[in-house]
Amino acid sequence: MTDTIRVVVVDDQALMRTGFRMILESAGIDVVAEAENGREAIETVTRHRPDVVLMDIRMPELDGVAATERLMTDDSLETRILILTTFDLDEYVFAALRAGAAGFLLKDTPPEALIDAVQVIAAGDALLAPSITKRLIGEFAKGATVGSPADLPGFADLTERETEVLVAMAGGMSNAEIAESLFVGETTVKTHVGRVLMKLGVRDRVQAVVAAYESGLVTPGQS
Repeated sequence: MTDTIRVVVVDDQALMRTGFRMILESAGIDVVAEAENGREAIETVTRHRPDVVLMDIRMPELDGVAATERLMTDDSLETRILILTTFDLDEYVFAALRAGAAGFLLKDTPPEALIDAVQVIAAGDALLAPSITKRLIGEFAKGATVGSPADLPGFADLTERETEVLVAMAGGMSNAEIAESLFVGETTVKTHVGRVLMKLGVRDRVQAVVAAYESGLVTPGQS
């Protein structure tokens, strides 16, 4: 990206906010503002309209899930939200992903991984590490209302190959891994992924995976 990435950091601990700011600014990323709870986050993000929000989950007054839900209802807002959590199996993480977050990151992530995550999110991609996709979403999709693919818009329009790609995505496979398993090029996989997102009417890969679980196309624990 040629333009400087603009970020708002939301965390109820000042020390964490300062640490994130130092790491991001060392990479030329512009931290335009900070907020210490969900209510402040909504006001701050609405005012500054950053590219990315680092959103803590557990905060007083209004938590990160509720703040994410409210921000994602603003269709004019192009900001993408990256959830910060201490535990990779935090029950709130799945709720945040369902609410529209573009991915999540553990707070003990190395500095270079944090920088990379913000750049990935700012570029329009979703950040849902393959190593945790099945474990996280599979665990908390157990409590979700599961329907049938026929009940949700767009699923009937998926081709057989697009359905295979969606199942692979829900299984935590990267584009490169999907390409290898289907014996096609990675560019072809990217095209299929794009069509899946378009047909399902979802904003990114995370939302497509959530939809796959909620539709019953993929079930928790499915290999």
